[in-house]
Amino acid sequence: MTLQQLRYIVTLDQERHFARAAELCAVTQPGLTIQLKNLEEEIGVKIFDRSRVPLKPTTVGDEIIEKARKVLRDVDAIQNLVVNKKNDLQGNLNIGIIPTLSPYLVPLFIRALEEAMPKMKFVIKESSTMELIRNLEAGRIDVAIMSTPTGNSSLKEFVLFQEPFVAYLHPAHPDLKAKTYQLREQDKLELLLLRDEYCFNAQLIDICSRGKRKTPEQSVYDINSIETLKNLVRASLGFAVVPWLSVMNELEDGFCKSFKDPVPVRDISLVVSDSFTRKLLLEKMSATIWNCLPAPLKKDRKHKRVKWNDSPYFLKILEGHQ
Repeated sequence: MTLQQLRYIVTLDQERHFARAAELCAVTQPGLTIQLKNLEEEIGVKIFDRSRVPLKPTTVGDEIIEKARKVLRDVDAIQNLVVNKKNDLQGNLNIGIIPTLSPYLVPLFIRALEEAMPKMKFVIKESSTMELIRNLEAGRIDVAIMSTPTGNSSLKEFVLFQEPFVAYLHPAHPDLKAKTYQLREQDKLELLLLRDEYCFNAQLIDICSRGKRKTPEQSVYDINSIETLKNLVRASLGFAVVPWLSVMNELEDGFCKSFKDPVPVRDISLVVSDSFTRKLLLEKMSATIWNCLPAPLKKDRKHKRVKWNDSPYFLKILEGHQ
């Protein structure tokens, strides 16, 4: 049994497809198949049920793969420890990031990050909050950039910055000319949501449903993009609250309004598993991202952190009180 074989079965479990797994492992598909067969013959059990489409681990295979992940995490931890002791920034770094942040933040810092750590290879993947947590626990990613706190004791969180929320108003909104915005009861009823798996959740919907609730309209929106959400608001189809970075280039358009103090914000953090040891890398990454942030995000302001359970989006602000 070799570490290479363990990496093969973990990748195969992740992809559930021989060709894709072989590509990720930089090996031919026949080579991957032979290594899997050799491992199964050595331990005397089938790890994958090849009759299933898509490919699926056997019951004992699931247990073997989980232990293989732990072994590989421990090996990576040893390698990271050595690299960290040498203050050597090189190798691969798998970064996960939430979709409500990725399109706006990544272009700001990725080039500077590559220049700051030229021997590192960065692999960036968008995932939902809960998927990022699962991937951190399973060792599929090294670092997540996401809203915190996660409430997960097996993870370590390092706050990068606080991102304010802003109101996004339609052209006929009565507060469009106001300097700042305070939540109105009517806006609660017209609030447009992203689909649950991204940020908003059942608790948010419950809060919006207090009091009278508008009857369902003819159209129901299953939205997975902040840009789609903003365009619906521009078409006077609702009201939205969005993260500041998503409108940083639209602040003069008139549709965006800052909340009255205290401004609702979310903590954006680097999150790693509790076994992550590359402290120097985190410090370098944190400093690089901070230096690339727009100036308004570096200013002190009156604010309140927004609470969440499985969502990085605000909850209490919708109740209209502190």
